[in-house]
Amino acid sequence: MMLHLRYILTTICFVLTLCFTASAQHNFRAIESEKIAYITKELKLTPGEAELFFPTYNQYNKEMWDLKKAKRGMSRSVESNSLNAQKRDVIAFDAKEVELKKSYRAEFGKILGQARASQFFQVEEDFFNKLRSSLENRKNRQ
Repeated sequence: MMLHLRYILTTICFVLTLCFTASAQHNFRAIESEKIAYITKELKLTPGEAELFFPTYNQYNKEMWDLKKAKRGMSRSVESNSLNAQKRDVIAFDAKEVELKKSYRAEFGKILGQARASQFFQVEEDFFNKLRSSLENRKNRQ
């Protein structure tokens, strides 16, 4: 009887975990789709430009996410003294972000021209500000 109850509870927990994970992935995909639409609209990308731009953008986005994860992960890890010194060097991670943006601005410039390549970073920031504002408004209404 006890083993049967434990099996049922474990199954329920597993199913709930799958549901929450699927929901989170759906939300992330929806936000990512909105971001792509926003970037396309604000930069006035033609279909041809979008076809060239978004593979490069996806690589930039992946590298930026990896860098941000490393930055957060470093602040949580406790290993050697040299790693502890490195984890507190937020400026080094910020410098890497700036270098990554400069590198990709040059890549984006080959596709969009320098003016729109530079504008991209403001458009991306505007999107995140609108997203943050929308989430705060939703939170305040509840």
